[in-house]
Amino acid sequence: MITAKARAVDGPDTPFREAEINRRDLDTNDVLIEIKFAGICHSDIHTAHGEWGEVNYPLVPGHEIAGFVTEVGAEVTKYKVGDRVGVGCMVDSCGECVNCQKGEEQYCLKGNVPTYAGVDKYGEPTQGGYSTHIVVTEDFVVRIPDNIELDAAAPLLCAGITTYSPLQHWGAGPGKKVAVVGMGGLGHMAVKIAHAMGAEVTVLSQSLSKKEDGLEFGAKDYYATKDPETFQKLAGTFDLIINTVSAKIDMDAYFSLLTLDGTLVNVGAPAEPLEVNVFSLIGHRRSFAGSMIGGIRQTQEMLDFCAEHNIAPKIEVISADQIDEAYKRVLASDVKYRFVIDTSTI
Repeated sequence: MITAKARAVDGPDTPFREAEINRRDLDTNDVLIEIKFAGICHSDIHTAHGEWGEVNYPLVPGHEIAGFVTEVGAEVTKYKVGDRVGVGCMVDSCGECVNCQKGEEQYCLKGNVPTYAGVDKYGEPTQGGYSTHIVVTEDFVVRIPDNIELDAAAPLLCAGITTYSPLQHWGAGPGKKVAVVGMGGLGHMAVKIAHAMGAEVTVLSQSLSKKEDGLEFGAKDYYATKDPETFQKLAGTFDLIINTVSAKIDMDAYFSLLTLDGTLVNVGAPAEPLEVNVFSLIGHRRSFAGSMIGGIRQTQEMLDFCAEHNIAPKIEVISADQIDEAYKRVLASDVKYRFVIDTSTI
C-alpha cells in the first residue's frame, strides 16, 4: 500500500483533521499522481455534511485534482512519469454498458465510481483529492495542457466540465441567447465558456454585486433576480438557461424567461426537491433538463478548449488549515470564485 497524507472529516458536523490514508499498490493500468492542487466544490460540502445521503466516514473529499504522474503501471500507455494530469469526479465505470461505450461514463448504467464517497472495484472506499497522492486507472486521467496553470486547472475538472457539457450538448453558440443563473464557481465558468462558444450571455444573479466581473468574463447583460421587473423585462428571451445554484428557487419564474422550444438545464444540485408547474413548460414547448459533468473524452475536449481560448477560473489558493473556513465562506457566497487547496500544506 501507498501511504498518503490527507485532510478528513469524521462526521457531518466535525472539522477537518490531519489523516493518513492508504492508496492501493499500482495495478497494471494504474497511474500514481502526486497531487499539487485540489479545488473545493459545493458538492464536497454537501457530501461532507451528509446532505446527499449516508456517508461512510472518515471522508476525504475532493474531485478537482491536478498534479504530476510519479509512477505508472506496467501496461500504461497514455501517460509517463512527469506528465501534467488531472482527475475529476469519477475514477472508474463498468466500461461495458451502452453509455460507457458512447464515452458517457458519467451515466454508467451500473453506476460510475465517484472519486470519493464511493466503492472501487476492489471493494475499498474511495477517498478524494484533499490528499498528497492518488492512484487512478489511466482511462480516468486527463492531460492538462501546458498553458493552463495547475492551480487554475483543478476547478476545470468539475466546474469546467459541469458547465461545458450542457453548453455543448444544447448547442450554445453564435445566434443563441444563453442565461446563466448564479455567479459562483460554476456560474462564472459557464459565462466564460458560453462566451467563448460565441453565444450572447446574460447573468441572472440575486444582486448586482458581481456585475463588473460578469461583464469582464464575457456577459453582455447582467440582471438582479431580486428585482421583479427582471422577469417581466426578460420574459421569452433565452434559448438556453444554465441553472448553477444549489438552492431551491422559483423554477416557474425562470421557465417564463425561455423562448419557444427553449431549455432550462439544472447543473446545481440542491438538497431539497424543486417544484415545477407543468403549465410553465407545455405552453411554449419548453424543456426542463439536467446534466451531470461529462465523460472522460469530453473532459479532455473541455480542457483543450479552455487552453485554446485562454479560459481559466478565478481562484483563491488556500492552505489545508483553511478548509473549514473556506466551507463557511462558500456557504455565505463569500468567494470569488473557487477555493483551491495547495496540497503541499497538508
